[in-house]
Amino acid sequence: MKTLFQFLMYMLIAIVVIVLGVILGDYASWYFAWLVGTVMIVLVAAAGGAWMDAQEEEVQAGRQQGGGH
Repeated sequence: MKTLFQFLMYMLIAIVVIVLGVILGDYASWYFAWLVGTVMIVLVAAAGGAWMDAQEEEVQAGRQQGGGH
């Protein structure tokens, strides 16, 4: 259910951005590209942080089990 809510929220944001782009007219492409690029940078940074946390948890779990890396 949480995933569905997130999907719908992002879909709503995308629709708002597209409508905003259409309303802005000639400048729409530039603003749309800037907004999408900024969102992508934030998402890649968040994914990298989550990946790093997952790797740290794996290492800690290995140490607790006596395996060590």
